[in-house]
Amino acid sequence: MPYSLARLLTRLSFRQLQVFHAVCQHLSYSRAADELGLTQPAVSSQIRQLEQALEQPVFEYVGKQLYITPAGQRLEIVIRSIFSDLKRMQMELAEMKGQVRGELRLAAVSTAQYVVPYLLQGFLQQYPQVDVRLEIVNRALATQRLTENRDDLVIMGMPPESRALHSTPFLDNVMIPVVRTGHPLLEHKRIDTQTFLDSRLLIREQGSGTRKALEQWCHQKRLLLNPYMELGSNAAIKHGVLAGLGVAVLPRLSVRPELKLGELACLNLQGFPLRRSWCTVHPAAKHPTPVMQAFLDYIQKTMSGLEQQVYGEAL
Repeated sequence: MPYSLARLLTRLSFRQLQVFHAVCQHLSYSRAADELGLTQPAVSSQIRQLEQALEQPVFEYVGKQLYITPAGQRLEIVIRSIFSDLKRMQMELAEMKGQVRGELRLAAVSTAQYVVPYLLQGFLQQYPQVDVRLEIVNRALATQRLTENRDDLVIMGMPPESRALHSTPFLDNVMIPVVRTGHPLLEHKRIDTQTFLDSRLLIREQGSGTRKALEQWCHQKRLLLNPYMELGSNAAIKHGVLAGLGVAVLPRLSVRPELKLGELACLNLQGFPLRRSWCTVHPAAKHPTPVMQAFLDYIQKTMSGLEQQVYGEAL
């Protein structure tokens, strides 16, 4: 027979819930132990006590892989809500004291990793008591995280078109056509854009925001996009261009060092650079925490000077 709530509360501890949450995130007892500064036997002991209190297993091994049981999945949803409420309470109590403190959970698509440091540098100077947790993910995972409400904000270009999401643009994502120094295209004074696109174009995988922006632009201009090779990151594409595999359209920020060193060259093509916006995105129904709101307000206040700070003389 299930325990009464009062008896269950005497058998559960926040430490058990914290350990369970860490194991859920890593699906590994050893990695959870490393994160929490515990030994693996201590983690196992906490999970065993939790399962005894619930009278159900929360994890199970199939072969050597650890899985969450249905009971564990339900518990994870409850714990996520409890911890979220506690964090909000902590922030609101700090706000009552005139402070902004707590955790800011951000996710950013891989191309935005060049932008986020500029946002955080000034923000953390202004609010040093904020702890930032940043995840760099691809666009598909960023969209999934939005659906699951796992972050305070997601920073991405080309946000999904949905009334359930609220997005705010804050900075141009400038995309340019690049080739390796010494490429034959550089010998021509004028280059047709289609000729460039046909010169072994290296491109991101389906679903990437960078690829989607280029596809939309080519469709509008009635240009044929026939990729030579798909690669899984802008860094891989950049090194592919440097190695002579082909040409690419990449965010200017991702290739700025190579442009300065003369390893890559930007072609003067009609219609370029392409400009899309970086956006902050969150579920429309989400109630901002004080830290999240402070970050949004900071971006809006500094937006006018952000472009010069990020791009400088490269624009």
